[in-house]
Amino acid sequence: MNPVFDLAAVGLLVVVTAVLGFAGVRLSRTTSDFFVASRSVRSVWNASAISGEYLSAGTFLGLAGLVLLSGAEGFWFPIGYAAGYLLVLLFVAAPLRRSGAYTIPDFVEARLESRAARRVTSVVVLVIGWLYIVPQLHGAALALGVVAPVPPWVGAVLVAVLVAGIVAAGGMRAITAVQAFQYWLKLTALLVPAVFLLVALSGGGADVDPAAVFPAERGPAGADAYLTGSLLLALLLGTIGLPHVLVRFYTSPDGASARRTTVIVIVLVGAFYAVSSTMALIARVVAPDLAVPGLADTVVLALPSRVLPGVVGELLTALIVAGAFAAFLATSSGLVVSLAGVVSQDVFGGSVRSFRLSAVLCTAVPLAMALLTQPAGLVSSVGLVFVFAASTLSPVLLLGVWWRRLTARGAVAGMTVGAVACGAALLGARLVADAGPVAVLFAQPAAWTIPLTTAVVVVVSLADRGGIPFRADRYLARLHTPDTRPGRGVPDRAT
Repeated sequence: MNPVFDLAAVGLLVVVTAVLGFAGVRLSRTTSDFFVASRSVRSVWNASAISGEYLSAGTFLGLAGLVLLSGAEGFWFPIGYAAGYLLVLLFVAAPLRRSGAYTIPDFVEARLESRAARRVTSVVVLVIGWLYIVPQLHGAALALGVVAPVPPWVGAVLVAVLVAGIVAAGGMRAITAVQAFQYWLKLTALLVPAVFLLVALSGGGADVDPAAVFPAERGPAGADAYLTGSLLLALLLGTIGLPHVLVRFYTSPDGASARRTTVIVIVLVGAFYAVSSTMALIARVVAPDLAVPGLADTVVLALPSRVLPGVVGELLTALIVAGAFAAFLATSSGLVVSLAGVVSQDVFGGSVRSFRLSAVLCTAVPLAMALLTQPAGLVSSVGLVFVFAASTLSPVLLLGVWWRRLTARGAVAGMTVGAVACGAALLGARLVADAGPVAVLFAQPAAWTIPLTTAVVVVVSLADRGGIPFRADRYLARLHTPDTRPGRGVPDRAT
């Protein structure tokens, strides 16, 4: 494999990303520019940016690796990832935009009238964000190490430095153009190779045995009902709790625009998952020998050179490498800008200067974690984040939007119990090596951690009769009142 094309592709991506990002710096002047792009991002542009940051390393590289290892059950991930936006559309997109908040902690404090609930929410948001950034940096190290003779840390540091620089310089307004561009690059980076590979395979007279590619035990009939159901529950509800996804809805001009944005996102991510799943099927035909933990996540990079040896294969590989780095950059930048907003407001006072400092800090922490840890499977690592988000933040946000009896004590108790339950499940999965019922419960805990969190929130809130916020009815009316003037949102950070 010739690394020249691959390094050139990465270099070109870095240059384009820097140009787009720093071009947005000229437009970033106010606090609202940095936090929510002055709530002026239109639906198609915003949907492209959301899709760009949502389609992470776990999707771009990890999906094909998971299908290669696990068979058809790996396809539940794209189904859950895409369908999660249906819940966002139905339950939270427009109400959160109408809240007038900058961040999720802003919304929780305004809804529950509690600084304590805000602080706990901020901690949960930081944990979710940092756990999500680490796999992106691991993926960058993995991808660059496969195509070029460089130390593993180079890819992680390259992504971290670029993300920190763009976010600190221009905030949300600067990264919007970057993320939108990177969605279309990622789609192109898989679609073009997929077309070339399908044409080459269809014309090469290859004799493909479907039973060998997908044995019956690897198909849907062999899936475990509990594991599959628990996974889908985590993916569906986890999307609602991802801070970098939710903060982008605050950039919409109004609630109706937020809903239109969500519909377009469903179309865009669905198109990408169709292409990514096609590459996963090709991987099972072309590279079954890479079905080894640790190697499987690199299979997409290996496909072009196996099917099309020579310059064509090398150019297609370089395109995929560029798309992979676009995935790392887009997701990491979205996470960093959402975390920087939280840290800036809760620790430093919420100024532009403090936002820039927070962006650097919020990049440095996961970079240190990535350099000190060994990468696991990209999809499984991201899946753990969805479980944690669904078990902590999602129930509180849903009840906060739709249930007037929610109290600050109930929200704090629920998020605390959910976080502890997820931590216990993660620890238990490492300690219990057998394949018994307990190990299954620990392997996919969402089916019991989400109901547990929800039950704790409801029970504690009902018992806390004096804790219902004084302005709960007024605030809920605001969340659910349709926009009366198109293009006009509510005031910033309204309480």
